[in-house]
Amino acid sequence: MNNTGNVLNKKPYIVSLLRKVSDFMFISTLSEKWSSKRTYHDQFVNDINKIMPAFVSMDKGELGRIGWIRKNQAMKRAVLTACSASLFLVSAGCALGQGNAKTASAAEDRPTISIMAPLHFPSPPSNEIIKRIEQQTNANVEITWVPDGVYSDKMAAALTTNSLKKATFVKYTDFIYMSDTMRSGVFWDIGPYLDEFENLRHLDHNIMKQASVDGHIYGLYTERPSSRQGIIIRQDWLEKLQLKPPTTIDELYEVIRQFTYNDPDGNGVQDTVGLADRNDLVYGAFKTLGSYFGTPNNWQLDNGKFIADFETQAYIDTMDFMGKLYAEKLINSDFAVTSKDIQRNLLITGKAGVYIGSMSDAQRLSTEAVTVNPKATFTLVNRLEGPQGYRIWSIPNYNGLYLFSKKAVKTEEELREMLAFFDRSMERDVANMMLYGLEGRHYEERSGMAYLPEATSELRISEVNALYTLMIADLSNPNVMKAAQKEPLTELADRLVADNEKFLVKDPSVSLHSKTYDEHGQELNNIITEATYNYMLGQIDLDRFKNEVDKWKRSGGTKVIEELQDQYESMQ
Repeated sequence: MNNTGNVLNKKPYIVSLLRKVSDFMFISTLSEKWSSKRTYHDQFVNDINKIMPAFVSMDKGELGRIGWIRKNQAMKRAVLTACSASLFLVSAGCALGQGNAKTASAAEDRPTISIMAPLHFPSPPSNEIIKRIEQQTNANVEITWVPDGVYSDKMAAALTTNSLKKATFVKYTDFIYMSDTMRSGVFWDIGPYLDEFENLRHLDHNIMKQASVDGHIYGLYTERPSSRQGIIIRQDWLEKLQLKPPTTIDELYEVIRQFTYNDPDGNGVQDTVGLADRNDLVYGAFKTLGSYFGTPNNWQLDNGKFIADFETQAYIDTMDFMGKLYAEKLINSDFAVTSKDIQRNLLITGKAGVYIGSMSDAQRLSTEAVTVNPKATFTLVNRLEGPQGYRIWSIPNYNGLYLFSKKAVKTEEELREMLAFFDRSMERDVANMMLYGLEGRHYEERSGMAYLPEATSELRISEVNALYTLMIADLSNPNVMKAAQKEPLTELADRLVADNEKFLVKDPSVSLHSKTYDEHGQELNNIITEATYNYMLGQIDLDRFKNEVDKWKRSGGTKVIEELQDQYESMQ
């Protein structure tokens, strides 16, 4: 294989930059032509001569960004020498890909991109799409998909056992207490490398700042709206019981009650529950219900003083509401230990009629439910008026980060290969395939927009949608096509998510840092989580719940408050 072949296979970030050179259009067909029996020598001499000015005109900074030139002009001449040498090799019959042996060799020379990512769908993406991504990114892609319900535990176990993949997704809720791990040198500080990549260097600086630790950037963010939280409801059940979508907490309770006891599925048997929930106080029903009752988002800032959300009356009111649902059997009785998959299945199979969580899940829940009952229909609610009006908790505009393990990624060269993969994934062909699938099978392109036929909805769910987890900065990526026509529930969800922006409840501690929380956050969270569930299940009373809050304070909670307080005051 000639030198050009080695360079292009081993340094995909070079390909990423070369694709930006307008006269380098022949790169996509290079391998195909060189592996042909026909003679293309003269054409390639002309084509390669076209791009020589692009290299000659590059300054040291530009050449440094493609990873070839770092120190001096002597190395700059080496680039031209390598390209010239490739012309002689072409004349002699060498090629990037020449027959099956060359193709196999090229695959072996590709960098391996290993990733650990959460699986939010019943199945991972199809092998066909993964292979297409490998071809387009010139990499061997190995993804370990972990069901979302157990992802945090699996990620923590991998961290403890030093078995992280090269890139590991860390949820926002886990990232916030991993700061000390990042400071300890477990992960690469990728900030100094981002300017080498055409797409990564344009990532949103405000979001990068939100996700940084002591000013250092450790991860590539997955971009998300501030809040997708709301209520997914069986529309056909509302209609059968002559109910309207709820607009207040009391009306929501009544819908849940009637969905449990008034035979909404019409089978003459009392075999449904109103609300399906799971063992997650954040992304399950509890935190969203808490917003409706007026609970602060993690912390309340009262006259400059920090008060934990679980010390407020609104938090207690939320626990009482959930406890009432449990006592009256209006919720699945095992919600405290129910996984997300089981929760979803309750709604899909018609065993429950209300799901509180991400409204963006509605379309795929509906698609799966229709396979069980073709008459099942759904609607969404995002505005539920509580004691303080309309409120919904929010997160910073990232849902999580891909961090790069120093144990798995041993050299700067390997790190650049990983960053090059994500940079390449932001370009038009790969980004749109990750989001929409294969043109002609999953979607159609019309006038520069993606048309999503409803007939291919199930295919997108089973073969494509899991890939969304791999997309970084997708909402602001100009290479991503807009959808020309979305499925009805997706369209409604997008509209209500945008509406949520009008009454967000933000976390006042987002830009602050507590060393004690970094070191003991998981332990402190466990105290409150266990106490909250025990209270809702009727196993402890309010006095014992408050005793657990005191235990939280003694175990480091008071110190956390002091550290947040000191930082907040120093910033005023």
